[in-house]
Amino acid sequence: MIVTSLNDERAAGRCFALLKAEVLEFKIEKKLNNEFEKEAKEFENLRNQSDLFNSAPIIPYEPCLFKFKYRYKTDDGEREGTCQDWEIEATFYKWSKRYGETYALREMQRVFGEEYPAKGMLLAMGTHSRYPETWLINGVIRLDEITQLSLF
Repeated sequence: MIVTSLNDERAAGRCFALLKAEVLEFKIEKKLNNEFEKEAKEFENLRNQSDLFNSAPIIPYEPCLFKFKYRYKTDDGEREGTCQDWEIEATFYKWSKRYGETYALREMQRVFGEEYPAKGMLLAMGTHSRYPETWLINGVIRLDEITQLSLF
């Protein structure tokens, strides 16, 4: 179900929503060195933990040097959030390796900041047990606007 209010979802006790919002801005911010290092250390600690159910080695994860943020408007007002979608980071890495960082960042701004909002998109929103009152952008879903066809 596509919603336009996160406050209503919270009031109903839900912690996941497909949000239709007006995207006001897509921002790309370079992470501070200490922020990047802290994130890398956290993932290294997770990777070094033993797993009772899986003995296969975990694929190494390299944190992204950039944060990808959306400023958007819902029925509740304006909000801003960092996109946690691994596909956005994967896109950055793929385009960066293929075309260079400058091109990758420019194309990401075009695709995620202009093309997707213009053609239609949803934000997959969710909460986390560590931050139950905070809605996180867990994913970006490209979806054409659906309009009701005339019955006559």
